[in-house]
Amino acid sequence: MERYDLVRLCIRKRRPHESQWYYLMAALSPFDFLKSINETKADIMLDDIDEKAYNAFIVNKGLSLFVDTIMLSNEMNINRHLENKLQYVFFINSIKKKKRFSKWPKKITDPRIEIIKQYYSYNTAQAEQVQCLFTQAQINEMKRSLDHGGR
Repeated sequence: MERYDLVRLCIRKRRPHESQWYYLMAALSPFDFLKSINETKADIMLDDIDEKAYNAFIVNKGLSLFVDTIMLSNEMNINRHLENKLQYVFFINSIKKKKRFSKWPKKITDPRIEIIKQYYSYNTAQAEQVQCLFTQAQINEMKRSLDHGGR
């Protein structure tokens, strides 16, 4: 199987003044590696370029979202000194083929912090530090002063 058959995004182009076609291969993303580990079980790490594209942190984080793969992900976090190829081969041979999908957890923003940031022109860290100094009535007053009307 040719390499460009495995890559999701591959563009076929012709160079000016040449009759041969060549293939532009897009770099593999961590989600391509997750898909190959979970669903396809196809080894897509074929050369050094693919090994450099493998982001162990993102792959481990993606596998830690599921009950059946969290212990294996933790094992690779413990052994983070291993090469990317070894980590990938461990996952591809240890995890059963299954379609796994989960939304990635996002940081929840506090609307009070956003009001303090706008009112005092603070960054997020500064607003989190001074948030405990304000009462809810003071924050409501800041919100009213920031309200300019309209849509």
